[in-house]
Amino acid sequence: MSYLGTIAPKITTHSHLKQLHAHLILNSLHQNNYWVTLLITQCTRLNASPSYARRIFKSTPSPNVFVYTSMLKFHFQLGAYHDVVALFLKMQEGVVRPDVFVYPILIKSAGKSPVELHAYVLKLGCVNDHFVRNAIMDMYAKFGPIEVARELFDEMPERPVADWNSMISGYWKWGLHAKALELFDLMPERNVVTWTAMVTGCSKIKDLEGARRYFDAMPEKTVVSWNAMLSGYAQNGSDEAALRLFDEMLNARVQPDETTWVTVISVCSSRGDPCFAQALVETINEKRIRLNCFVKTALLDMYAKCGNLEAARGIFDELGVHKNSVTWNAMISAYARVGDLAAARELFDTIPMKNVISWNSMVAGYAQNGQSALAIELFKEMVENSDPMPDEVTMVTVLSACGHLGALEMGNWIVNFISEAQIDLSISGYNALIFMYSKCGSMKDAKRIFQEMAVRDVVSYNTLIAGLAAHGHGAEAIELLSNMEREGVQPDRLTLIGILTACSHAGLLEEGQRVFESISSPSLEHYACMVDLFGRVGQLHEAMRLVERMPMEPHAGVYGSLLNASRIHKKVEIGELAAKKLFELEPDNSGNYVLLSNIYAVVGRWEDVGRVREVMRKKGVKKATGWSWVEYGGKMHRFIAGDRSHEWSEDIYRLLAELRKKMRAAGYVADKSCVLTDIEEEEKEEMVGIHSERLAIGFALLVSERGSVIRVVKNLRICSDCHFAIKMISKLEGREIVVRDNNRFHCFRDGLCSCNDYW
Repeated sequence: MSYLGTIAPKITTHSHLKQLHAHLILNSLHQNNYWVTLLITQCTRLNASPSYARRIFKSTPSPNVFVYTSMLKFHFQLGAYHDVVALFLKMQEGVVRPDVFVYPILIKSAGKSPVELHAYVLKLGCVNDHFVRNAIMDMYAKFGPIEVARELFDEMPERPVADWNSMISGYWKWGLHAKALELFDLMPERNVVTWTAMVTGCSKIKDLEGARRYFDAMPEKTVVSWNAMLSGYAQNGSDEAALRLFDEMLNARVQPDETTWVTVISVCSSRGDPCFAQALVETINEKRIRLNCFVKTALLDMYAKCGNLEAARGIFDELGVHKNSVTWNAMISAYARVGDLAAARELFDTIPMKNVISWNSMVAGYAQNGQSALAIELFKEMVENSDPMPDEVTMVTVLSACGHLGALEMGNWIVNFISEAQIDLSISGYNALIFMYSKCGSMKDAKRIFQEMAVRDVVSYNTLIAGLAAHGHGAEAIELLSNMEREGVQPDRLTLIGILTACSHAGLLEEGQRVFESISSPSLEHYACMVDLFGRVGQLHEAMRLVERMPMEPHAGVYGSLLNASRIHKKVEIGELAAKKLFELEPDNSGNYVLLSNIYAVVGRWEDVGRVREVMRKKGVKKATGWSWVEYGGKMHRFIAGDRSHEWSEDIYRLLAELRKKMRAAGYVADKSCVLTDIEEEEKEEMVGIHSERLAIGFALLVSERGSVIRVVKNLRICSDCHFAIKMISKLEGREIVVRDNNRFHCFRDGLCSCNDYW
């Protein structure tokens, strides 16, 4: 059978492996421990399926230590550490005594149990074996305490380079950068693993220059070294540098492996460039690269991010039984990214084993596609299942969803869950808390979270500034900008947009002008904020002059600010000019037509109101449905104007009728210009009296505790009649009412509004 021995080294594919296996069966050698060991070793080298390797292992009635060791190595390479431990325990039950080569595999698979395993090998007397000793030290270096690893290292009479490498990698892992550098300098000799560890360590702390210095200084480089530098660039967002390095790698005639291709494909994914992606695929095809499931999954993700869902789904289906959790999650995210939530949910419901990333992908899919309520419902289901447990990514997503909905009760429940589940939050998590509280109208809590943060980044500041701006707290926002500069956090474009918006909502013209003039290259959004600010204080002609002086073509936001200012200050001509531009830029935006109609209605030009409505009819532009919602009993209760479908409708309408009587007695007169139809006055009053925000407030008055704050979210701009009515309701009922419309927050208290009647 000597010819079979010569075949084994030539095996390069699964097909070759199965042919050898068939020859062994024909020659009745498939139960021989030598050949079983060889077959399993080939399975490890070729990444064969676990089921096939297990069949080979079970084919021998009496596996020896070599068969067990080869199977342990197979499980270890797959990352199936539980299978390693289970097989070792089975080995212990039999007559086969493990040799010293088994213990390094077991130790590396045991994870965070270094003390127990250390004691076990001491008891067996194996600790003096170099490989066992290195595995124990490596385990302490990875899982801690790192000080014990160093003690073992210092006690070693001889330290091969592998021991130095374990300690250096351990120091990098635990953030002890200086010690890693110190040990590197003390090394009597280094190998390629040493240099690669330094490249990886520097990349981890975002020191790409340092990483590249070590990479360039390497006496010899393997494909692993190139991969380490490529990954460093990719993980730190240096896509162009990664692609240049990949070109260098090809020019140096280094053969890329699967890890290389996964990294390069991932870089292409982040670029989202279909042409570049296609060029890469052609290169892979030309080189006849063997695509394993990891490379195919990376290709799937690349196709999805480049908008080619058909190709992505083709790879997904082609993988068949070889699909892993990463593949499923990538496809779910791909469908969610393009808004096909039904397809994403179908895959989510059929995935064999959901991990936390699967749940996060689906929750984020709902949240990012405007389905915040469904995102929260799915999160609740995840909590009920309790396996897997939510992580910080989950919490950031659902907190943001609560913010978008204005669901403060649910947001507070999630905050309690984070505390009880002991989920550690990074800056991103705290920023999500600031966002949630700001969007729910609880600026006191938003500011408290901000103050409690040990470290704040530009997103922390921007989120709080945006919240202050939406509430009209201009002076506080400007003060925050000063704090930001004192802390050494550099303001960005969004920071200044937030500050200018805050100045606009608070009517701080001089302060806004100073900020605007300090911007070296104002963007369109900065100009739009200034136009809005001039409009707020009634300087519409100055706003027009600014528009004319803009170095770039104004966008819809600029003309939208002009149109709204024209509505507030009843400047019909400027409003008509702004509307004309908006009809060209946003022909399907019904809000622009409605604002122009409002301007005409205020001055009694009903024929022009009718003309605008006719233009909308001819163009097929339909007025967006206004709806408002309020949180109660863990649910969001939604209302539209004239809605009678709610179970409390009868009580709501009765309460509103009583309130209307009280309001009339207090001097309320309905602003009928908000009704864009020339009908009887009584009908107009009836129509404005049942707008969605009034129904939501009526419901909240019925179900909430006396004296508690009422919080309402509306998808459109609040009309002037409802604004005046809610001011009166807040005084008559002695309640604080917070309404978030699509422009800002209105905090009604004692008959006044925080917006000072400009919105």
